[in-house]
Amino acid sequence: MGTEVSSPNEITEPLVGPSPAKPQLEESIPPWRDQITLRGIIVSALLGSLFCIITHKLNLTVGVIPSLNVAAGLLGFFLVKSWTGLLEKFGFFTKPFTKQENTVIQTCVVACYGLAFSGGFGSYMLSMDQRTYELIGKDYPGNRAEDVKNPSLGWMIGFMFVVSFLGLFSLVALRKVMVIDYKLTYPSGTATALLINSFHTNTGAELAGKQVQSLGKYLSISFIWSCFKWFFSGVGDSCGFDNFPTLGLAAFKNTFYFDFSPTYIGCGLICPHIVNCSVLLGAIISWGILWPYISTKDGDWYPENLESNDFKGLYGYKVFVAISLILGDGLYNLIKIILITTREIYNARSKQGFVPDVTIPQTEESSKLLIEENLRNSTFVKDSIPSWVAAAGYVTLAAISTATIPSIFPQVKWYLVLVSYVIAPALAFCNSYGTGLTDWSLASTYGKIGLFVFASLVGSKGGVIAGLAACGVMMSIVSTAADLMQDFKTGYLTLSSPRSMFVSQLIGTALGCIIAPLTFWLYWTAFDIGAPDGVYKAPYAVIYREMAILGVEGFSALPQHCLEICCVFFVAALLINLLRDVTPKSVSAYIPIPMAMAVPFYIGAYFAIDMFVGTAILFVWEKLNKKEADEYAGAIASGLICGDGIWTVPSAILSIFRIDPPICMYFKPS
Repeated sequence: MGTEVSSPNEITEPLVGPSPAKPQLEESIPPWRDQITLRGIIVSALLGSLFCIITHKLNLTVGVIPSLNVAAGLLGFFLVKSWTGLLEKFGFFTKPFTKQENTVIQTCVVACYGLAFSGGFGSYMLSMDQRTYELIGKDYPGNRAEDVKNPSLGWMIGFMFVVSFLGLFSLVALRKVMVIDYKLTYPSGTATALLINSFHTNTGAELAGKQVQSLGKYLSISFIWSCFKWFFSGVGDSCGFDNFPTLGLAAFKNTFYFDFSPTYIGCGLICPHIVNCSVLLGAIISWGILWPYISTKDGDWYPENLESNDFKGLYGYKVFVAISLILGDGLYNLIKIILITTREIYNARSKQGFVPDVTIPQTEESSKLLIEENLRNSTFVKDSIPSWVAAAGYVTLAAISTATIPSIFPQVKWYLVLVSYVIAPALAFCNSYGTGLTDWSLASTYGKIGLFVFASLVGSKGGVIAGLAACGVMMSIVSTAADLMQDFKTGYLTLSSPRSMFVSQLIGTALGCIIAPLTFWLYWTAFDIGAPDGVYKAPYAVIYREMAILGVEGFSALPQHCLEICCVFFVAALLINLLRDVTPKSVSAYIPIPMAMAVPFYIGAYFAIDMFVGTAILFVWEKLNKKEADEYAGAIASGLICGDGIWTVPSAILSIFRIDPPICMYFKPS
């Protein structure tokens, strides 16, 4: 799954200080074919590979993935500007770098690395492997040896290709309805457009250059620091700065320590303060109070002397309580967004026949705004994608997928795949509309619904694999459909052709179908993925497999009192979300987010400490110089995350060649 967090900082304050330039009425808009360039595709492939590596690392460690859209736009601008500048120095003629080309690159990169998340490499796909099966226990009810499918490049790339394109064709015919008629805001898409528009003004380009310098500086610092840490990390999982008892050995035993991770500090700088504080609160409740209390019931609530990863003991409570919070939060937001969507559609339809008899005086400013809106509208509908192309594309891809998926997963019958594709466009519409209103994509929630429904329909003989595969199909379609609409909104505001946006999505998705599995395979071959005490715990692999088993078996296998505790946290998630919605914004801004609280329940408190350090730095920075913090925090955070992510590649290569760190830095009581 991964919990993707998009930062309000990207929305409320453009990264580049001055107000973004409005489109000039006389500006030349290049034809849609000229907006897609070879240099743009090469840059997109490079950045897509980098962000896939980063997304996999976050997915396989903590599952919290901040929005990297700002970094994609900024680095795309920097790389192409550097490219053209270098060629011009040698006397070569280069085409001007337009904001439309910048938008196409941004779209292509996001489509590529989005598959590292929606592809389930840290969640449903990894849930099928032998390690996750063994972690849950061979004698665990509903956990069958037949329901195992280990990762391999062949079937993963094939599965990506047959499911990832359907979401793009499912709603493309509704782009005008969503963007122009309903005027949905799509906050992240709007923020990205403001950012790109700003880059292509003189003042914006100057500040963008300074931001790139900051990003490069902190990328270098992060890379060098990660390299330095490697020398002390020894063999195994108990050495180095990642196991530094900064708050004392007693706190370290309960995972409360600062592990000097640039990635998590960067996440803390990007994610909103309330997200970081919610994660820390979840860590305190679970690892500071609940788990120490339940561990005192060893021999009473569950058998004594169980291994740390035995689901009959404390480990089972950790997983199922985390699941209850995630499901409670997801269910509440799903119902909320369906209600909001229904109300807004009804309001939009009721207003269509009502034309007020009011003459609005046209000022020069309002007249100019009207002309700009008309220019955007005409540009957006000019290069349309015929509806028959969208319909034919969806039907053809659905037919291919319906025939192919049962050969990849024999437990999934063809008619179940067909039913998925019949109902998927409706779910994709709900998710895309809700994302346009709230900026909150519930792709993983729709995936979990498919998981439970298909697991229970297929039953004990193959229900686990069938549910996980159905989760992948649903999650992929609704996620890519919402991403496409976000990108259409960006293209609308940057005067980019919808045809070039659609083609760039297709190119980015094709790149992602190859790059995402390949970059995952780098981790799979180099590191011990899924080890409960290792760095790459892959927390959501266990959670998703347990959800599938729950769909098949029900609640009979839970440890004593686990169901009651889960019900309490499920209801608490609903009530906390309700409280966030009914209280004034001045109050709700301080109410925690249950989804963010759930993450440390299973993983541990260490990354919550790191993220809180990041948010504390940002808080102090905003108090001292808010303008500077707004302009540079995103760039610095991206540098910290990218530098640590890039080090993963040489680290993996060293691991593949069995070159171990020379020193083990270890701490024990004196």
